[in-house]
Amino acid sequence: MRRVTWVLAVVMCVTLILAGCGMGKKDAASIVKDLDRVVGKASSYQATGSMILNTGQQPQEYSVEVAFSPDHFYRIALTNATKDVTQIVLRNEEGVFVLTPHLKKSFRFQSDWPENQGQVYLFQSLAKSIIADQDRQFTTDKDAYVFDVAANYQNEQLARQKIWLNKKTLAPTQVQVSDANQNVLVQVNFTHFEFDANFDKDYFQMERNMTSYNMEQSMATMGDVAVTDADHPADGKSVTDKNLTATGGQSDQGKTGQTATGTATGTSTGTKAGATTDSKASATTGNTSKTAPTATKAQSFGSIVEPFYLPKDVVKQDITDMKLGEDAAVLLRYKGKYSFNIVEVRPQAKSVALQPGDIVDLGFTIGVLTGAVDGKTEGIKTLTWTNDGVEYRISTGDMPTNEMIQVAISTEGQSGK
Repeated sequence: MRRVTWVLAVVMCVTLILAGCGMGKKDAASIVKDLDRVVGKASSYQATGSMILNTGQQPQEYSVEVAFSPDHFYRIALTNATKDVTQIVLRNEEGVFVLTPHLKKSFRFQSDWPENQGQVYLFQSLAKSIIADQDRQFTTDKDAYVFDVAANYQNEQLARQKIWLNKKTLAPTQVQVSDANQNVLVQVNFTHFEFDANFDKDYFQMERNMTSYNMEQSMATMGDVAVTDADHPADGKSVTDKNLTATGGQSDQGKTGQTATGTATGTSTGTKAGATTDSKASATTGNTSKTAPTATKAQSFGSIVEPFYLPKDVVKQDITDMKLGEDAAVLLRYKGKYSFNIVEVRPQAKSVALQPGDIVDLGFTIGVLTGAVDGKTEGIKTLTWTNDGVEYRISTGDMPTNEMIQVAISTEGQSGK
């Protein structure tokens, strides 16, 4: 009897020692299985946090809001902490929207986003990158499991990412994405993450996300608006009609869509020609007129932003004033190994319906890539994004998408000329 008691005591001691050494704890494989089950549930979630980008000349900080519903609807809001400007990406039953509420501007297009590409602030993207990487590295700290895996983003500078998961819920708490030299280019810190979140019925609808922002701005300035101006608008329209027009409402959706589509088509044609021959560019941009002094251009359009990154053996050819509809714009043309144009315009409020395209995460803002996408290798493709009230469009027939992204990213933080 004494011998049995002694043996049991020894076994218990060994068990305690092994437990202290880490035996019996979850390993990477078991955590990956648990993570796969969480992703498979397609549960809703809501998260908030901050994102710091080191991809430009100066670090940029953004607040991030992410929402996902079991219907596979998404809402992402990125707010620049310094400029207090918000951009929203929505996915609902009508398609994918990129909204810039303070400009009263929206893009709508058909896309598989985000199923066809990763996003550093989406739980599904982070989880799938952990599950897919068979060479994943794993460690733990006090409250989190830490995975070091390959990054799979459109920006080819982003090579690897380190992901912290809460030990109890497997919700992400932190993400660091690095380049090939282990420099951290993107860091996301989640301050709140809630699974099984509940949302209002219209939470993912375009109208709500546009009008809620505009209503907040209107409330802030309502005290400065005279009652007579509100009761008797100068253009004869009611205040309601104005709001609907600005936000793409139903009262003039067709009119707004027709005007915007025509403008977009004209720009695409002119840009395409500019990417091929000079003579075609002159023919297709009938309102284009060259002006010699840079100061004149700066006064008519505003500050012209030029990218600080250009692909090797590519040089700027010229800068030309032009008009897109009623909007003043400039055309920057580049030639060499690749040929491409950059159009910069300060657009009026409107809604634009684009052809099938892809979301492009530029870090500081969201871009839309249309044209030669979805596996197509030939044709003109255009990358469109908005920053500081300016809409940018890079169009090219031969430059790779990753180079387009690098050029676009390099416009952030430029003071203009």
